[in-house]
Amino acid sequence: MDAHTCAKRTNRIHTRVQPVSVQLKKYASQSLVIDPQTKNGWYTLIGSYPYSLKAISGSVSPSLGSLTIQTPNFPIRFNFSNYNSHFGGFHAYVMEIPNETAIKKPKRLTSVVWNHFERIRKADICYAICVHCNKKLSGSSNSGTTHLRNHLMRCLKRSNFDVSQLLAAKRRKKDNTVSLATINGDEAQRQDTYIKPTIMKFDQDQKKDEIVTLASGKFDQDRSRFDLARMIILHGYPLPMVDDVGFKVFVKNLQPLFDLVPNNDVENFCMDIYRKERGKVYEMINSFHGRINLSVEMWYSPEGVEYLCLTAHFIDEEWKLQKKIMNFVTLDLSHTDDLLSEVIIKCLMDWDIDSKLFALTFDDCSTDDDIVLRIKDQISQSRPLLGHGQLFDIRSAAHVINSIVKDALEALREVIHKIRASVKHVRSSQVAQRKFNEISQQVGINSERRLLVDCPVRWDSTCLMLETALEYRGAFSVLQEHDPSYTSDLTDTEWEWTSFIAGYMKLLVEITNAFSGNKYPTASIYFPEICDVHIQLIEWCKSPDDFLRSIALKMKDKFDKYWSKCSLALAVAVILDPRFKMKLVEYYYSQIYGSQSLEKIKDVSDGIKELFDAYSICSTMVDQGSALPGSSLPSTSSDPRDRLKGFDKFLYETSQSQNVTSDLEKYLQEPNFPRNCDFNILNWWKVHTPRYPILSMMARDVLGTPMSTIAPESAFNIDGRVLDKCRSSLNPEIREALICTQNWLQMELKDVNRLSSSVRPIAIVESS
Repeated sequence: MDAHTCAKRTNRIHTRVQPVSVQLKKYASQSLVIDPQTKNGWYTLIGSYPYSLKAISGSVSPSLGSLTIQTPNFPIRFNFSNYNSHFGGFHAYVMEIPNETAIKKPKRLTSVVWNHFERIRKADICYAICVHCNKKLSGSSNSGTTHLRNHLMRCLKRSNFDVSQLLAAKRRKKDNTVSLATINGDEAQRQDTYIKPTIMKFDQDQKKDEIVTLASGKFDQDRSRFDLARMIILHGYPLPMVDDVGFKVFVKNLQPLFDLVPNNDVENFCMDIYRKERGKVYEMINSFHGRINLSVEMWYSPEGVEYLCLTAHFIDEEWKLQKKIMNFVTLDLSHTDDLLSEVIIKCLMDWDIDSKLFALTFDDCSTDDDIVLRIKDQISQSRPLLGHGQLFDIRSAAHVINSIVKDALEALREVIHKIRASVKHVRSSQVAQRKFNEISQQVGINSERRLLVDCPVRWDSTCLMLETALEYRGAFSVLQEHDPSYTSDLTDTEWEWTSFIAGYMKLLVEITNAFSGNKYPTASIYFPEICDVHIQLIEWCKSPDDFLRSIALKMKDKFDKYWSKCSLALAVAVILDPRFKMKLVEYYYSQIYGSQSLEKIKDVSDGIKELFDAYSICSTMVDQGSALPGSSLPSTSSDPRDRLKGFDKFLYETSQSQNVTSDLEKYLQEPNFPRNCDFNILNWWKVHTPRYPILSMMARDVLGTPMSTIAPESAFNIDGRVLDKCRSSLNPEIREALICTQNWLQMELKDVNRLSSSVRPIAIVESS
């Protein structure tokens, strides 16, 4: 193109107003009108700015070669530069015109501190405005950036920001891109996503209403839908939220190009994620060489529908405790014990873990033993249970505590009702509260605790209400004399009953908190706590009060059923704690059994040795194509005429058996590890696996046994686990998918929370 033609075409652009229509592919929303009003100066935006635009129409200013767009939130100018005669068009950057006139930067600002300052010009003076506190500092290039870094450190530290992380993570790449953090399901997909500055090309011969496209980062529609479904699963959001008007408006403003999908499509995306994650869990469990423990828990809907939740528990190769919900099955209203056992067996078969099952934990001590026997017979056909299945049938410790507490509260129901009414009376008005406070001072009560009304479905709150009411017993006893409207006065005997039961409930609250709040909730933590409950029940049964003794006997009868099934498993688990070994069993059994303690201790010793012998035999076998850790088969002669090949196997097995026996004895004879609160039993066994190769295999399976099936948030709930109305209204397939997948994704959520909560102030060492 010659100079005359170029000048002619350039003149055509600058002598007429050319209508321009712009289609922003990455961002979308609504049609806007370009405001051709000119403004001095401009400020370049980084491409990660969330523009709320879809279609833009306007005209090119003939005098300045620029066009300004007025959006609902802020004005944007497309500033023309680098006219290219060869291509016949302009390259334009998206610009923002703030309230204070922005300035064109003569060169790219390389220091990372400019990620946190906005550079503007007022009256030919450059300023740097802190985006965190709006403080105005010198922004001249002659001033450098040292003063900006110093301010940034003070500013961010006051807000408890990690300065180094905030700067390093947002540091711009050489190609002027910004790295954004992503949360992905696959490790292969965990990579930075970069958004480049938006660049548009305006053709000088462009016709009216012609679309101009943006050469920007690619928006992935499918990935966004996947992230939406993943978010709903991970946080337990209701599926119908995608049909809510408010959610639609929010998403459209956030990312206008995202095409929202209806509820049914979101269900399909959730099912796709479920199938993908299920495959990962299946592969993890079936490649695991140890044993799997299974907990069986009943859930209920507000309408009374029953659900069966099956959860796998195991300690993996890295000695990390794993918990995976395998199935969440909707039961028929008329289901029988036979049907329940069939459902459990089918789930075991579907996951191919029937031959790897070590123990089965039920949430209810009243579960029919026939269910356990049917399951035991079925899985014994493929592989015998270790130790003749002595540790196979486990009942939830937290559930038995809840059950005996429920009995105590029911026996004291009328008294508790009086106390609740008394507390409500005092808290009914300021006048009543003031009068009660005056009475408390008169009778010499100086307690600073406030009277509390309990939540009847949480027995820990009932215990707290009783405790605080007992502190004001003297004031309640004379309240009726000063306040005739008070009619819930308790007798001295009722106060004594309350004191006795509240004291026992306080112990159970502490024990339940120990279960749910332990950093390493292995099976070994339960033995001392359950023994304390046992000892207190024995003492309570000796009460001279007939009423209290009758309550204690009823509670102990229920506890004894639990103890008969689980005492051996509890004892074996605590023996595998190197801080206690056999000594803690001897300590508690002497208090529980008295003169019969030696016999009971011997039963425990024989039980752990029998289980250990079973593991020593298994260690010589090839399991699922791979030798179990700590063992390998010896090489034998390949000569077919060698008639002593059987002897090689016999020699190996008998030698291994001798080593295994001495392995257990060595562990028990060595001194106990010092007892401390922060002891990590799993880490101890991981370190000592080479020293106790067979015993560590047994420890991994035993310590992974769930001795309780109640989640920490439901530990004090009398009514058990209740499914919310939103999920109970779903069809069984999608309900199971959402609940299982949410559990599988929980570790990702924990990792994200852990990273976001780490705050470490570090000095900034970035040059300008």
